[in-house]
Amino acid sequence: MPVIGYLGTTSMAVNAPFLAAFREGLKDSGYAEGQNVAIEFRWAEGRNDRLPALAADLVSRQVTIIFAGGPPAARAAKAATTTIPVVFTSGDDPIQIGLVTSLNRPGANVTGVNILFSEIQAKRLELLRDLIPTAKTVGFIFDPETPREEIETAARRLGLQVYAIPAATEQDLDAAFAAFADRRVDAVLVGTAPRFTAWRMRILGLAARTSLPAIYEQRQYVTDGGLMIFGASIADAYRQAAIYVARILKGDKPGDLPVVQPTKFELAINLKTARALGLTVPLIMQMTADEVIE
Repeated sequence: MPVIGYLGTTSMAVNAPFLAAFREGLKDSGYAEGQNVAIEFRWAEGRNDRLPALAADLVSRQVTIIFAGGPPAARAAKAATTTIPVVFTSGDDPIQIGLVTSLNRPGANVTGVNILFSEIQAKRLELLRDLIPTAKTVGFIFDPETPREEIETAARRLGLQVYAIPAATEQDLDAAFAAFADRRVDAVLVGTAPRFTAWRMRILGLAARTSLPAIYEQRQYVTDGGLMIFGASIADAYRQAAIYVARILKGDKPGDLPVVQPTKFELAINLKTARALGLTVPLIMQMTADEVIE
C-alpha cells in the first residue's frame, strides 16, 4: 500500500476542511485512505521551525510521496528529498520561492498548486479602496517568510500608503493592531499564511476591538464575523493537489505535471459587520459578490 506523507503547517483541527477536500480528491481518483492508500500526518502546530525535522522524518520513513500544505512546508519538503515526489499548495510564487524552475515544466521531483495569494493582494487593496474611497493608509499584517513586493507596488499604483508589520507569533498580532490604531490607519489587509488561519478568531477579535475594517483571504473569516474576503478556494487547491498525488501514484512524473493555477475567485461580504463599522457597502459590490452575509 502506498503511503502519503502529509506535512501540515498548522494542526489537524485547523486543517479539517482542507483535509476533507484532499481526501475527496483522492477518492475521486480511486484512492481511499485505509483501503488502498495510507496517510502519515505530521503537523507543525504553527511552528514553521519544526517543519524541516518533520519533513526529514517522513523521508526517513520512506513514504511514497509527500504532500506539503503551504510554502513553508513545501520548502521543507523540497529541501528534505530530491527523490521522493512532492506535491504542494502555495500562495506564494513557486518560482520566486525556489520550489520549481518553470510552471509548465516544473522539473525535478516537485509540482503542485499555486493559489496566487500574493498576486491577488493587489485586488484586495482595490476592494478596500472601493469600500472606503477616502482611505489613505492601509495596515498590512504579513508572515515574515512571505514576499510582499506586490503589495507595495500595488499600493503605489493606487495612491495608498502601506504600514506593514510582520507577525510570526500570536502575540505579534496584538502589537500590530495596537500600532495600527496608534497610526490611525483607515483599513487593514491581513496577509496570507496558514498560521493566520489558525489564529483567525484572535485576528477577528482584534479587528472588532479596534473598529478597523479588514479584508482577508478565506471564506471562513466572513462566516466567523470578518468584513470581507477575496481569493481563490483553498479547498479546491487541496482537492486538485490530491488529484496530482493520485496521478503520481499511478505513474506520472511530478516534473511533467504543470503547476496548476486557479481560474475562479470569490468575493464575500458580511453586511452585519459593515453596519457595525458604520460602512455602507456599494450596491455594485454587493451585486458582484459571490456571497453576501446579512
